[in-house]
Parts: sequence; C-alpha cells; structure tokens
Amino acid sequence: MPTYSALTTLMGQDAAEALAEAMERMEPEPTGVGVFEIEDDSGLWEVGAYFLEHPNTATLDLLAMAFDARPFALSELPEIDWVAKVRRELSPVDAGRFFVYGSHDADKVPAGRVALQIEATVAFGTGHHGTTLGCLRAFDKLANDGFAPARVADIGCGTAVLAMAAAAILPGALVIASDIDQVAVDVARANVEINNMQGRLECLEAAGFDHPRLREAAPYDLVFANILKGPLIELAPPMAQHIAQDGLCILSGLLCVQAEAVTAAYEAAGFALVSRDDIGEWSTLVLRRT
Repeated sequence: MPTYSALTTLMGQDAAEALAEAMERMEPEPTGVGVFEIEDDSGLWEVGAYFLEHPNTATLDLLAMAFDARPFALSELPEIDWVAKVRRELSPVDAGRFFVYGSHDADKVPAGRVALQIEATVAFGTGHHGTTLGCLRAFDKLANDGFAPARVADIGCGTAVLAMAAAAILPGALVIASDIDQVAVDVARANVEINNMQGRLECLEAAGFDHPRLREAAPYDLVFANILKGPLIELAPPMAQHIAQDGLCILSGLLCVQAEAVTAAYEAAGFALVSRDDIGEWSTLVLRRT
C-alpha cells in the first residue's frame, strides 16, 4: 500500500500549529501530522502530513492559501523497509579509537579498537551523522590528552552510543544516559545489552537534567548533549549547575551557522570554548566550565 506525504513551510510557530490542526480534520484523514522548526534562524516552520490514501489536492491548496504557506509538495513514498535498507547501506564508522558497526559488519571489526555495535533503528545516533561522529572524535581526543572523567552524563542520548563510548574506556566511572523519548530509552537499553555493558551505565527518561537520579549524581566531569540549537541554548544554565568546576561539555546537533550563538549562550553561563570541529554542515563544540 503506498503512502503519501504532503509538506510545506510557513513563518511562525502559531501559524504552523494552526495549519497542522486544520490538516488533522482533512478527509481522507492523515495518519500523522508534524510541526518542526527549521533550525537555520530563518523563522520558518515545516508542516508535514502522511496519508494512506491520496490526499485532496484542492484542500491542500486552500489550506496553503489560508495560512499563507508555500504550496504543498506532495509525494508518493515507495514501500521500503527503511531500517533494513539503512542496515545494508551503512558502513562502519572510524572515530579515533572507536569503531561503530552494525551486526552485518561484525566480521570487519579490527583488533585493538573499542567496538560499539549500534543497529539502525528509530532512535538517532548510529555514529554516521556528522554530529555523533564529531562527539566521538572530540571525546577520543580528550581521552588521548589524559582526560578521564569520573562522572559522565549523556543528555538526549538517542542510541546511547556516546554514553557507551564513555563507559567502554572509563572503568569504574558513573555514566548516565537519558532521553526525553521513552522509545529512545528503550533502544539505548537494548544497545547496552547488545554490547554487554549491563551495570556499566544507566538509561532513564528525562528532559534535560530534570530527573532525581541525574540531579543527585551531579556534578559531572563530562556531559554530552547532541540535540538541537534551541534545546542546547535552553540547557546552558542547568548545564552550568550540574557540571563540576573545570568540567567539560561536548555539544552537537547544531549547524555550523549556529555554533556562534550556542557558544555565546554557554559563555554567558560561565563556560569557555575549548575547541570547535566542523564536519560538513555540522559543528561540535567542547566547552569548559570556568
């Protein structure tokens, strides 16, 4: 059975949410409607819907006009098992000492590397994306320089690849991985089991540091936060509250054009920039609490 998508962009969150609400009343009814901010400082928002039947194009045109949105881009999506496709196409990732691979590449793991098995799933963070890769490289460099944090938090952990990287090379360290999405937490726990790391890190559901366990385990010597520009900026003050003096945070999930704004927010919260690494259009920041 084919699936159809209808996507548009428009200015402003209120207008985008109102358009999404109107689309939910369409006939045929969409199976899902989403509203997303486009993280490029343009003020644009994307509204998208998915349908199991061909949507009424006249209705889409009227909705676009009514909410001052761009004309909808309508597409028929092929019937593809995307997880299986990604598993076939993703090659292993080299990130310093870390080697991230899927089960289909288990025979390619080189000797002497810290191997992390991560499957392509609905949770973000297989290691291939420039943000996750940048975080792994930054952590590897810090470890090469002798940095050995005793307390580590991975905020917005996705697959928990960053938390597992820390647990793998920091025996005895306290490592907590958290995500706002329970599905991601479930995926993280499954990956912990796949990599035989039970008991070496904790996985829990939380928004930022808003969890009793995260608060009681503070202050942290290292915090990963591979999320998005907006949440990263909001996280700056609580990050300062939960990181030890001279502790480090590794931040990503942001575009290169957003790096200065995120850096400024953290400098205002009491951090100093240690390094910045750009991979393609994505940037990774390392900051120290001063």
